[in-house]
This record gives sequence, C-alpha cells and structure tokens, in this order.
Amino acid sequence: MKSQNPIIFFDGVCNLCNGAINFIIDRDRKSYFKFAPLQSSIAEKYISKSIIQNTDSIILLEGGKIYSKSSAALKISRKLDGPWKVLYILTIIPKFIRDYFYDIIAKNRYKWFGKRDSCRMPSEEIKNRFLEMD
Repeated sequence: MKSQNPIIFFDGVCNLCNGAINFIIDRDRKSYFKFAPLQSSIAEKYISKSIIQNTDSIILLEGGKIYSKSSAALKISRKLDGPWKVLYILTIIPKFIRDYFYDIIAKNRYKWFGKRDSCRMPSEEIKNRFLEMD
C-alpha cells in the first residue's frame, strides 16, 4: 500500500497532539497531508512496531522517509499556509538542541494537556484526510 500524500502519525489519545492536528488541518487548505493515529493498524503498515512503541513524537512519512520530533514539526510547518513556513529556518539549529526542547514537551504532554480515553474520530468534513481508523 502506498500513499501519495505525506502522512502525519500522531498520538491519538493526546490532547496536545489532537490540537496540533487541528492546527495543521486549518492551515493545510490544499489537503497536502493525510493523518493516522500511532495506535492504528495503518501506522503499523508504514512504521515498525518498535518505533511506534518507543516514540514520544509525531512522525511524518514523506517521500519514503520517516521524520520525527522537531524535524517532523518543521517539515510540516513549511507546507502550511501563512507565515508558518518561516519556522523551517529553525532547522539551522542543531537537531540535538531542537529535540531537547521537543522532548521536554513530549514527556509532559499528558500531565500538561491531558489525555483522551480513545483516539480522535474525524468529522465528516475532514474524514477523507484520515487514513483507516481502527
């Protein structure tokens, strides 16, 4: 199975992650990205189970390559409508520094933003942007 659009895999039970997906959807008017929770079977088709189990990050699958943490976030930002594209310049900061701050937020995301009991279910208007949900 192959997807033409880049796929953003996210923690479907994380309130911060769901908020980030809503933010991306609102600023991706060309529907460039598709989405799938890390907890779905579709994630296991594209990403190894060990990566899924050991990640505190969104994961971007684009052009056959996997990006995570700050690299994924910045690659996503460059495709969004509006001024968000300029954030991509932050890639000049070494990855270990960017990821240090990313990791602080990721490790505290449930404590700071809360957690859902189940993965998000997309509305009818954006359902086609989400890959197989189970």
